[in-house]
Amino acid sequence: MQDKTPAGTLEKTAFNIPIKIKLGTRCKKLIIRAMVNISDRLKQLQDNIADACARSSRSPEEITTVIVTKNTSFESVKQVIEAGYTNLGENRVQHLKQISEEIAEYLAARQEDENLPDRIKWHMIGHLQRNKVKTVLKMLSLIHSLDTLRLAEEINTAAEKLKVKPDVLLQVNCSGEPQKYGVPVGAAVHLAEQIVTMPNLRLVGLMTMAPLTKNKDVVRACFARGREIFEEIRAERTTGKYFHHLSMGMSSDYEVAIEEGANILRIGSAVFA
Repeated sequence: MQDKTPAGTLEKTAFNIPIKIKLGTRCKKLIIRAMVNISDRLKQLQDNIADACARSSRSPEEITTVIVTKNTSFESVKQVIEAGYTNLGENRVQHLKQISEEIAEYLAARQEDENLPDRIKWHMIGHLQRNKVKTVLKMLSLIHSLDTLRLAEEINTAAEKLKVKPDVLLQVNCSGEPQKYGVPVGAAVHLAEQIVTMPNLRLVGLMTMAPLTKNKDVVRACFARGREIFEEIRAERTTGKYFHHLSMGMSSDYEVAIEEGANILRIGSAVFA
């Protein structure tokens, strides 16, 4: 049957009964404004990253920006992808599964569009429960939040069964805040040594979070400590050539993180706010 839905309407189904909702002029303007705002924020983000790199004698090419899709609409995520961002992050397994499937279908339907990527690299940036490991392993390019030996063992066991070898980051609690996940600073090197003995996962770096504060000295000290632990683990020479990722910095502090050596940023509200 030919689709006769007029332009400017949304069609939904409730109890198998078609419902057509006409979008008014104000609604259309709000959608367009949101799209423009995301484009402007992405441009500002790029400029800020370039400035922070210049201040620390680094190249923006060194920085991987992971756009965090938490609580974000499908339309907004599509705009980010269309702008050229292929690294997306989630902190909840359920939403990761949902949004990754929607994006995969969207890309599959537009394979001839040369401006779109073939696939998205998904990052798990939130706390990962052991009972969710099997669900997400095949979806992910990188797990940022490995923080216990038991979780490492679960990933290693599940990876063997699924015949995959996931890349993982060791999450370290450099701020010492009890409400944050992450291995304590004093135990980080020892846990890294245990993880690298596991044959079905690959430790490729470190992740940490700074306290949520406007005091840049506190933030900087936390990131500097993260960089020190990263260098200490790398100096042990047990992690191999793949240990070179340092995931630090979110929307409120990514410029400081770059200045302290981060090469992966996790950005959400700076784009979607």
